[in-house]
Amino acid sequence: MSPRAELLEIVGQLKNLLISYPQIGLDLPRVSRESVSEPNVGHSPPRDLDALRAFIGDCKRCKLSQGRTRLVFGEGSPRARLVFVGEGPGAEEDAVGRPFVGEAGKLLTKIIENGMGVKREDVYICNVVKCRPPHNRDPEAEEVQTCLPFLEQQLRIIQPEVICTLGRIAAQSLLGRELQITQERGKWFSFMGVPVMATFHPAYILRNRSDERRLKGQVWEDVQKIMGRLGLKVRRDE
Repeated sequence: MSPRAELLEIVGQLKNLLISYPQIGLDLPRVSRESVSEPNVGHSPPRDLDALRAFIGDCKRCKLSQGRTRLVFGEGSPRARLVFVGEGPGAEEDAVGRPFVGEAGKLLTKIIENGMGVKREDVYICNVVKCRPPHNRDPEAEEVQTCLPFLEQQLRIIQPEVICTLGRIAAQSLLGRELQITQERGKWFSFMGVPVMATFHPAYILRNRSDERRLKGQVWEDVQKIMGRLGLKVRRDE
């Protein structure tokens, strides 16, 4: 290979890195075809969950950091076939630094363990934003865009077979468009080439006690579709 061809190949590889890891905080230098000697691409993208968590550190990248108690990174199997993605931590999650540990988390655990017959630690559970929005408000677009690259890298590391988004905000954040969860739950979408099932957030079910039975039934329908996609045995009782 000629020196010029080698130079162009290096530039192409660097451009691919810039495209593959946008906004994740990597210090990738600007490279031109006119001046390439010994390329230095900065730090490599974190290749495992522990390294990614260390890379995020005591994050101050958006204003959500100002009111949080603990950053809630996510938990579960690093080789999970199924990843649940919620909107953001609540008060109890913020206090302990773990996702879905409050009442909504208990309901999610029942769905996973009693409904799907899978241990909670065998799936992966995380949120779009890693810090609690004040008063449990919806995360703002800038906050989502700041945190989304970290979720993307979590998914690249885990390489799940299915993603289940919990609630409207999580689905919209991944799909990049407005979404009516009551109309579009139970449908298959795609994010980063991974099948995505959108369903209700457990907290939504708990807030609507008068309609709880119907909502749980719809979530169970969605869960059965996920189980079918994963080749898991579907139970006939809810």
